[in-house]
Amino acid sequence: MRIRLLGPLEVLADDGTPAELPGRHLPRLLAVLAWQLNRPVSVDTLQEALWGALPPPAARSSLRVHVHHLRQAIGHSRIRLTGGGYALRIEPGELDVDEFRALAAAGSRALAAGRAADGVALLRSAVALWRGTALEGLRDVLPLDAAADELEELRLETVEQCVDAELGLGSSGQLVAELRALIARHPFRERPRGQLMMALHRSGRQADALAEYRRAGAVLRDELGIEPGGALQRLHEQILTGTLPGPQPPEPPATVAPPPPQQQPATALASRASGPVRCLPRTVADFTGRESTIRALLKLIGERGEPGESAPVVVVVDGMAGSGKTTLALHVASLVGDRYPDAHLYVNLHGHSEQQPLAPGSALMILLRQLGIPAEAIPADAVERVGLWRSEVAKRRVLVMLDNAASSAQVADLLPAAASALTLVTGRRRLTRLEGVHLESLPVLDADEALTLLASIVGDRVYAEAQAAQDVVRRCGGLPLAVRLAGARLAHRPRWRVAELVRRLDGSVLPQLAAEDRTVADAFVLSYRQLPQRAQWAFRLLGLHPAETFDALAVAALAGLPLGQAEEVLDELVDVHLVEELDTGVFRLHDLIREYAAMLVADLPAADRRAALLGLLDQQMHAAAATVEAARRALLVRDLRAPAPLRPDLLAALADPAARLERERPHLMALVRAAEAVEPAYAWRIPRAAWRYLWSRGYVDDIASLHQRALAAAELLGDDSAAATVLHYLASAHYMRAELDQACEMMLRAVRLRERLGETAGVTSSLGNLANIYGVMDRWPDSMRVALAAEARPVKSAGPSTAVYTLAQASFRLGRYPDALRYQRRALMAAAEAGDEARVGNCLLMLALIKHAAGLAGTGRTRRLLTASLRLFQRVHDRAGEIEARHELANLLRTQHRYAEALAEHRWVLDAIVPIRHPWWEARFRTDFADTLRLAGRAGEARAMAEHALRIARGRRLSYLTARAQAGLAECLLTTDPAESRRLWEEARDTFARLGAIEVVDVDKRLAATGQL
Repeated sequence: MRIRLLGPLEVLADDGTPAELPGRHLPRLLAVLAWQLNRPVSVDTLQEALWGALPPPAARSSLRVHVHHLRQAIGHSRIRLTGGGYALRIEPGELDVDEFRALAAAGSRALAAGRAADGVALLRSAVALWRGTALEGLRDVLPLDAAADELEELRLETVEQCVDAELGLGSSGQLVAELRALIARHPFRERPRGQLMMALHRSGRQADALAEYRRAGAVLRDELGIEPGGALQRLHEQILTGTLPGPQPPEPPATVAPPPPQQQPATALASRASGPVRCLPRTVADFTGRESTIRALLKLIGERGEPGESAPVVVVVDGMAGSGKTTLALHVASLVGDRYPDAHLYVNLHGHSEQQPLAPGSALMILLRQLGIPAEAIPADAVERVGLWRSEVAKRRVLVMLDNAASSAQVADLLPAAASALTLVTGRRRLTRLEGVHLESLPVLDADEALTLLASIVGDRVYAEAQAAQDVVRRCGGLPLAVRLAGARLAHRPRWRVAELVRRLDGSVLPQLAAEDRTVADAFVLSYRQLPQRAQWAFRLLGLHPAETFDALAVAALAGLPLGQAEEVLDELVDVHLVEELDTGVFRLHDLIREYAAMLVADLPAADRRAALLGLLDQQMHAAAATVEAARRALLVRDLRAPAPLRPDLLAALADPAARLERERPHLMALVRAAEAVEPAYAWRIPRAAWRYLWSRGYVDDIASLHQRALAAAELLGDDSAAATVLHYLASAHYMRAELDQACEMMLRAVRLRERLGETAGVTSSLGNLANIYGVMDRWPDSMRVALAAEARPVKSAGPSTAVYTLAQASFRLGRYPDALRYQRRALMAAAEAGDEARVGNCLLMLALIKHAAGLAGTGRTRRLLTASLRLFQRVHDRAGEIEARHELANLLRTQHRYAEALAEHRWVLDAIVPIRHPWWEARFRTDFADTLRLAGRAGEARAMAEHALRIARGRRLSYLTARAQAGLAECLLTTDPAESRRLWEEARDTFARLGAIEVVDVDKRLAATGQL
């Protein structure tokens, strides 16, 4: 076996074939064990490597499973259990890191012995083992990040030593290209700069050598605020004066560390900074917003940065690309800089840039050089370099800015330990592994802050076109970089109106947000490129997600990942601020990042995009269907005619289907639109799957809009069965809105389609609902006729019959209480047998009303039945049933003269139904509310409530409810306007008599009692 860490992790069998390490955890586990070179690794360290600082509760048992799988992949005898953890057995020659170290050491010994050619050959063999960046793709794993930095530093030293030897042997021209590439990756290392200057000079390119020195000086001054070191300056002088000696045998590599700082000769320390050091880049003059954040940071620095404090102040600012982290940190530095008079230091760690992230050792070199310490006085050993850095900082009051950090490991050794220092760290990744620091995640600007920033760049044009300016910052999503680039376009085009920029931003926004070579998209690219491959795949596919928010289940379905991996991917995306976590488990993309993801996913093959969306739509449909009670599941399955879920594992992981659908409800229309373009069958199936949940919670508008769209999709498919199903449920929205003619028409269409298709069970179900609609239309004989026809059909619908329940209601309205009880008991038995708790609740509610009206149950028994039904509705979260039960409870409390309690229930009911906009309910409930108000002595309120009920009932042409509202208003006007009262009672009596309603008896009694009959 051979394990290769000098590049992406690779495991080769003895015959050279690669071994498979599936999943995310096995490569991490193997890499951490291999790095320890046969030494045991503790369980805690391995847990942190696999799951980070917060391992799951079952981490130990999960670790044992992963170790077992790794043994299966590489051999059981390879991993042994020790007292405190696990150790990987590695034989000599099996690990490329060992081979690299051995070859590098042999090369150094050959050079020391004067065998330069042999040394070069050995060093080149060592470097040739590298296949890319060490531990590529595993840099986010502790302790692998530090290990990769150590290996990278050793690689650079090996290359530099080899180049020195080759220059000594007379090589020059062939080294130029290699050195230029090395400098491009590590622009702040001075040794390769000097080697390139020497190679160019010896190739007869003196002007190019001098130009390289100028480039080195410009980079060091602009980026770090320092001059080239003494060695580079002397080499420059020798080239200028022509005193540079020819090729010399390479000096033996140093075998001992340089003396500690206090023992270094005075000449080596003579160039230390004698005055204040100021290396911070300039801050922007138009800094805007972030007032609360700045106040909090200044308060923190003021409280914890006082003399005598034992700990340094470290502030870590993270945020998405372009959120203004560096600008904020520089602004804070400018406000508190006077508190740190000795030095203001700065280093760009290149965590997200075109260059490789700066190694901690290189960053320390820069910081120490900024303090004035000569390069030759800085130890090569990493531990000694950290010690020198912290010793030097302890002597001063220093402000340090570590910009664009890649990871906690990159920053840890750079943090001063002295209380006299303030460190400001910025980065896109959340550096949660740093202890004792203040973490500040930077959001986007709010609308007012963004507008102020735009005005500071553009000027008064912003206020002259206030609405257009607001549109600009809205399209920029409050992202400071985007606002600045949009402002720059306007500022450099004085003839443009702000509205012109809005017009250009109406389409794709990202291409418009550019100034010279700076774009918002480029900032996102750098974050995206540093993601692991699996996270890149999921992020791209999020560009397809049609909704504003999503969860791990949706990502798993979209990207074809197991749920656990989807959760890990989301953590990675949140950590680098490509995804925002709005609430626990609920995520969103910033608008501009969403557009960037959409640009990326557009490059995928159409088949991949289609497969991803189908996975998402299927999961969303089945997740919505999971909210339906078991008793109604057969009906849903019959209607959907849907295949089994593509991902049963995701359905099994659905912990609370109802809570999830409530969260997804605002996005159902977006899913339907996406389905129309990919697979129209989902465009009607998703609304049907969600219908029961939407109905029980009173989301009438959602039912209407979704099913109207669903009907168009079914008709486009030419699927008459689907169209009949959609019409059946679209009618329910019109029913709830008291648009009864439309509801009747749609249910009749559903009946006709189902009859033509021979769907007997479907016909029975639609006839039952049609009978119910006739009942609400006050067509009770028609209601009974159709309900009886439905009951007489040989095949019944799935679940309890709507028809028998409708028969009970119609009989009740007509005063046929024995028939109503008989039908209602049949309905109750059917509902109980099916286990339909919501329908059982409806039956208990209706039984309470019938028995109370017939004098078969007193108030106590009636209340027990109502309470039982209410508890059932609440248990199954049936909002509509709960509203009905609490309304009837209010009426019962009124008959007991418990007016305060009754009024409280009436108010709850009214508050619940007004947002639903259910006119039939509202007219009925307001009429009863008016009766209670009148009996409670609140005559003015009672009259206003009754008049409101009458307006609604008349407006919807609800004859029965109009008559009831007239009777209620007549009671209110009995003493104040007897003539109007009599007119209303007479109109009500005529309507009740025409309908055959039992209430005609009550009206006759009232007219007789008041002498008006």
